[in-house]
Amino acid sequence: MAAKKQDHSLTMWILIGILLAVVTALVGPEVVKKVPRVELVVYVLHLGGEVFLRLLKMMVVPLVMTSVMTGILGLGDVRKLGKPGAAAISYYFSTTVLAVVVGLIVVNMIQPGVGAVDPAQLDKIAAEHEQEIQAQDKAGKTEEPKTLNDILTNLVLMLFTDNLFKEAVETNLLPLIVFSIIFAGMLTTMGSRVDIIKQIIEQTNDAFMKFILLLMRLAPLGIYCLVAARFWEAQAEGHFLDELRNIMWYVLTVLIGLGVHAFVTLPAIYWLVKRKNPYTYLLQLANALLTAFSTASSSATLPITMEAAEEAGVSKRATDFVLPLGATINMDGTALYEAAAAIFIAQALGYPLGFVGMLTIAITATLAAIGAAGIPEAGLITMIIVLNAVGLPTEYVALILPVDWLLDRFRTAVNVWGDSVGAAVVDKTIPAT
Repeated sequence: MAAKKQDHSLTMWILIGILLAVVTALVGPEVVKKVPRVELVVYVLHLGGEVFLRLLKMMVVPLVMTSVMTGILGLGDVRKLGKPGAAAISYYFSTTVLAVVVGLIVVNMIQPGVGAVDPAQLDKIAAEHEQEIQAQDKAGKTEEPKTLNDILTNLVLMLFTDNLFKEAVETNLLPLIVFSIIFAGMLTTMGSRVDIIKQIIEQTNDAFMKFILLLMRLAPLGIYCLVAARFWEAQAEGHFLDELRNIMWYVLTVLIGLGVHAFVTLPAIYWLVKRKNPYTYLLQLANALLTAFSTASSSATLPITMEAAEEAGVSKRATDFVLPLGATINMDGTALYEAAAAIFIAQALGYPLGFVGMLTIAITATLAAIGAAGIPEAGLITMIIVLNAVGLPTEYVALILPVDWLLDRFRTAVNVWGDSVGAAVVDKTIPAT
């Protein structure tokens, strides 16, 4: 009971932190004009937010490896992994496809791109973006756009590595997860000879989770700094409210799509499998979802998601096994966003998309989302792939750039919510000990 009260109290303080951050960002730039020394506040906010984000990211690699191993070891026999593993992959793929379908339906119903942008302004936006690309080309900072073939090849290669330490340094989680599954699976077949190794892995994982609980005491302050710094910057540059007004219907369309998936599709799946109130579970995940919104990174939020899901009643074996994998490949919000954004750009350009075009976007958005990293604005990178797939000029991605940072936070929260529902669903398939 005391733990639940503490959990609700933390959620309240995180909410207060976000609200204060928005107020600070909206008022701050005007105050700076009158009191220049207040600019030091922006520096402190950036520094505080960066420190909190680094503390979270610091735990991602060691926690992912120990938690996945603990989850596999908890199954007792590697041969029992078949059913939970198949259930997890089936869930990830199904919900990503459903998210894309929701995005396609909503954007075609509302048609936010029709008449949203002045044709003269389109040329200006394209020209400005082209200049940026040329400047990056001269600096050697751009790469050739990736094709659908490249995505499929990369998805296979992403599973394996020739250097675990390099992947750990670069926070490439998928090969680390594959190694952890194979290594822990091997340990389950070696009997009592490896009891000490198993014990070390499990106790290390417990220690990491204890550290996360300690870190969560700083969450309200860290989240305040992160949100205030980013919103302040946008408001100071005139991008916040002005850009929201300019493409209001686009922002609204994406939020409606994400809302339908988060509050209808995923709860329906949860209820069908668990026969429990999904919205109660949603409230129990509040800390993780608010942190996801603040950090815009499902990977950085992973430790908090695991702790929150376990406190909500999901077994430790399910959270240890499902959530690290989900944070890497299950990107419902990103897939929905990419499909909606691609069609918005097509509508703004007056580019006709038939059934084949829609299907191409659906398939490409699904695969691109799986390949997206769990880092801030990773979906914007894979957006180029989706635009290329249907022949849309990639320079017009600049249409959505001003508000991408804001929508990224909402889609990250949906990604984390989808992972959490997946943990609860797969938990039903894990055999009791």
